[in-house]
Amino acid sequence: MMIKDILHQKIISKKSIVMDWFKKKSSSIFFPFYSSFDLRDSGEKIVPVDANIFPAGFNNVCEVDLESIPAILEQYIEQTYGGIKKVILLTEEHEKNIYYWDNVSTLKKIMEQAHLEVIVCVPGRNIQEEKEVENSLGQKIQLNLLRSNLKGVDLVISNNDFSLDYDIPEEIPLNPSPLMGWKYRRKDQFFKEYNMLAVEFAHLIGVDPWHLTIKTELFEPFDPEDPSTLKNLKHRLELFLQDLRSYYKDQEPFAFLKNNSGTYGLGITWVQSPDEVDHWNYKTRKKMKASKGGRKVNKLILQEGIATALSDSQFCSEPVIYTIGAELVGGFLRTHSKKGVRENLNSPGAVYQKLCMSDLIVQVEGKDEENVYGWISRLALLSLAYEIKNRK
Repeated sequence: MMIKDILHQKIISKKSIVMDWFKKKSSSIFFPFYSSFDLRDSGEKIVPVDANIFPAGFNNVCEVDLESIPAILEQYIEQTYGGIKKVILLTEEHEKNIYYWDNVSTLKKIMEQAHLEVIVCVPGRNIQEEKEVENSLGQKIQLNLLRSNLKGVDLVISNNDFSLDYDIPEEIPLNPSPLMGWKYRRKDQFFKEYNMLAVEFAHLIGVDPWHLTIKTELFEPFDPEDPSTLKNLKHRLELFLQDLRSYYKDQEPFAFLKNNSGTYGLGITWVQSPDEVDHWNYKTRKKMKASKGGRKVNKLILQEGIATALSDSQFCSEPVIYTIGAELVGGFLRTHSKKGVRENLNSPGAVYQKLCMSDLIVQVEGKDEENVYGWISRLALLSLAYEIKNRK
């Protein structure tokens, strides 16, 4: 039996217990406006492999889910800020990325359906004048400058992940906060919080925590051009993989190397042998050298590689789940025809298949994927909140 089926049965049998546990854990922490989580299901393990506080991709969320989001968004706004009406949606400055603007169009529509007046703004670093952009459907979006449109605004909702420094005014609330951006966040801190919560949850439902945890270690300093760094990295990888072999008796484990503070699929690669580091070509070294905005990569995490069991002769897939506040609001399966079961699927060429979290409202018992992936995402969401709360 796949671990997904076992987890589904365990969670259903202890539904009231796990809900009470989540409510108790959530009682004293702040949840950001929205989040998304990339999961991996190996058949033996189901874990998050990435957590994003400034998620794009809302245009790929299940259409049925999109119908439910405005009411959840409206409730979050009311409970967090009271009666507000006018908001700014602060975006990235990806002027030529038409698919990013699909995401912005979807977010703007959701907010307007939640009875908010929405102005789409950019920070004004690369785009320094008001202009129109088009999404992939040819729909036009008016981009305004943030500082010119603050009058009468109650809240700035950011879809900009603050990888770069921006001079953001403090006159009005901003959610998610720049302090949640990649200038400050560290993946090793998130996975530390996640693994602790996953162990607690596993004991609560009566399963081996190994099925829900993901081995993650910090490696620093990192410089792909420095021979001594690479020598140290190889040594750490040997120890890391050796430890994994004690758990993976029937298959050879592998490890992902990830920028400890970055996004957009930059600064990430995987290895099955430490010796592969000696054979990194120029392209790999360049990819591991800098992150979004040209920021230097100087810290990595070594992370247990999780091969996806969601694959067939055409596609490899992984679940992506979205939240607003503490609520599950949507999802999809990210699939790729050019990538293998061990590779990073968040790359050009990915397509998206239906996975609807709103199905859980109708029937939990018959929805094993949605139920289990939803609960792993709740654990990841708690971990994000605790990461922010406990940041050193």
